[in-house]
Formats: sequence, structure tokens, C-alpha cells
Amino acid sequence: MFADVFATEIGKIMEAAIIFSLFFATLRAATPLIFAALGGLFSERSGVINIALEGLMLCGAFTAAVFTLQTQSPYLGFLAGLLAGAVLATIFAIACIKFEADQVVVGMAINFLMIGLPAMVSGVIYDSTGSTPQIPIEQKMPMLTNNLSWGTILALLLVPVCWYVIYKTPFGLRLRSVGENPAAADAAGVNVIRLRYVAVIISGILAAAGGAYLSTGQSSLFTKQMTAGRGFIALAALILAKWKPVPVLLACLFFGFTE
Repeated sequence: MFADVFATEIGKIMEAAIIFSLFFATLRAATPLIFAALGGLFSERSGVINIALEGLMLCGAFTAAVFTLQTQSPYLGFLAGLLAGAVLATIFAIACIKFEADQVVVGMAINFLMIGLPAMVSGVIYDSTGSTPQIPIEQKMPMLTNNLSWGTILALLLVPVCWYVIYKTPFGLRLRSVGENPAAADAAGVNVIRLRYVAVIISGILAAAGGAYLSTGQSSLFTKQMTAGRGFIALAALILAKWKPVPVLLACLFFGFTE
């Protein structure tokens, strides 16, 4: 009798432990998707289709890993990854907005570029085209608990921040108007071109943050094509969520759970 009760209680504890572990694993897997999808949200809301999320994530991941190794600081590495994403997104914006190039073609070109460029640069710096050296554990993105890093917390906090910016600020109102009816927005005095540049650059920064988290938080090095299609998954989550921040979170959690 006692043995049966004991076995039942042990079973319940193990079941709770599995659910607990699965929950935090879902959060960790969803974190880079949340960053990238929120980034794509700003670009899409401005009327620019950002197919380059995958390449922007790779750019952020590689730059963050290299600068973390060089400076021995995960914070400087993370910031360097964001800056690299902003620069690459600016190039994307110039091609699509100023020169009116096909957004899908330019986005895919950036994706292909960032498949090969990090490997070439890594070969020059570290004599290895496959990966960068391992980041020492003390230089990785710090953990808040045994299961959560501050990168995951930052991604979760960004969801209500993005919701507020999109729906409760003049910037968000202008952003949505530019994406839905640029001619009307222009007639109302909104600088459509400048706003689209800002939106695409924000998109690049956030997508690069997702990549930087991958290489300095979830992993401890950059490996070739380490995003493994997460940029496209983030884009799918964004479309599934109909370009709304809170549904984006839920969609990313779903994809994180399946991973």
C-alpha cells in the first residue's frame, strides 16, 4: 500500500519535472525567433518585406561571437552584433527604398551572402571556415537562473514594449499608416522614406539580436549556418500572427515547443 502511494507520488514529481523542463526549453528555443519576428514586424508594418531575417541573424551571430572572443565581454559582443545588423539592414534599405530593387531578391541575396561571408572571415581570423573558437563559459551571456538567460527575459519584455510602440505612440500610428496607405500618409505630412529606413534598421537590430543570442547565449560559438532556417521560421510566425506583437509571441512559443 505504502509502496503504491510512494510510486504514485514519485510519478507525479517526475511528470512535473518534465513539464517544467519542457517549458523552459520552449522559452530558450523561442527566444531567437521572438527577436527576429519582432524585427520583421517593424519592417512589414512599414511596407517593406524583409526576407533577409535569416541573413541578419547570421550577421548578428557571427559578429557577436567574434567580438565576444576579442573583447572578452558578452555585452560588447552583443552590442557589436546589433550594430552589424543595423549596418546590413541599412544596405538592404538603400537597395529596396532608394533604388527600388525587388525586396525579395535583395533579401535572398543577403541571406546567401551571410552564408558564405562569415565562413570566409572566420577562415582569415581563426584558420577555420566551419566555426569560431569556443567562447569560455565565463564570457557567455550570463544566466539569471539555471534555466533562463537575460536574453530570454529581454525578448519577452520586448513584446509589450513593441505592442505599446506600435499601437500607443505617434511613431506607431505613422508606421502603420505608411504600411497601409503610403500615399495618404505622405499627404498628411509623414516622411514615408525616412520612416521606412528607420523601420528596416530597427528590424535589422532585432533580428541580429536573435542571432547574437544564439552564438553567445544558447550556444558558445558561431558555426556555419547555425541559424538553420530560424529567420524563415520567424517570418512564418510573423505571418501566422498577422503582424501583431502578442500573437507573434504565441506563434514563436509554438514553434519553439515543436523544436
